[in-house]
Amino acid sequence: MALGFSGDVAEYYAEFRRGYPPEALDALQGAFVLGADDVVLDLGCGTGQMAVPLASRVGWVIGMDPEPDMLRLAREEAARGDVRNATWVLGADSDVPALGGLLAQRRLAMAVIGQALHWMDHQELFRTLARMVRPGGGVAVVANGTPLWLQDSQWSRSLRACLEERFGEIRADSCGTAASDRVRYGQALETAGFEDVHETVFAYRERLSLDRLIGGVYSAIPADKLPGPDARPAFAEQIRRSLPEEQYVTEDVTVSVLVGRMR
Repeated sequence: MALGFSGDVAEYYAEFRRGYPPEALDALQGAFVLGADDVVLDLGCGTGQMAVPLASRVGWVIGMDPEPDMLRLAREEAARGDVRNATWVLGADSDVPALGGLLAQRRLAMAVIGQALHWMDHQELFRTLARMVRPGGGVAVVANGTPLWLQDSQWSRSLRACLEERFGEIRADSCGTAASDRVRYGQALETAGFEDVHETVFAYRERLSLDRLIGGVYSAIPADKLPGPDARPAFAEQIRRSLPEEQYVTEDVTVSVLVGRMR
């Protein structure tokens, strides 16, 4: 089922969503001893921010997403990088069992979900994946920073107030990045039969131009609520006026890699 990240929203997502730092990819590779014979699934792959760089570390990547426009842009990004060991599949978490035919009796070395698990039935998904991964393989849940409007800074609070003025009250949904979410997901992994469940955290500081910040906001607004092209300059100016006069804001990014392995 599509989630509204189509059309222009998908384009903003491809251009402005941050990628995953190499340390996160290193953690995934080390956790499951990924190599040239392994097949991995990036579920909720978006426009390929995880799947494309991961492809150079494994035998094959399956990128799966419910939005056709996301997959189109992921396919284009893979082509630009001459990535030939990736398959792009239209589907949601409920479609994962159907991947059995595509795998041709092979097992996954890893299923990774990056900043998308909050859209899924994670308990049922973990039970399904427990039957699909190889011994020593498993599941990784990667959180790639707190949403721009929920951070502990003055500019973030000002941004949230601006967005609420436009769209109404915004739920304090952390998109799976809060500590309580990580605990909940870890417990669900253990319940599904995964072992050695643990989290690795990386933190860094980044300067965001206001253009990149606004593009990041546009990438998170469902397509049916995104202002039309003619209205976007005025909306962008409204966001700019709500923020500090500087041309940049400083963002503290925390990346969490939560993994669970099968014996």
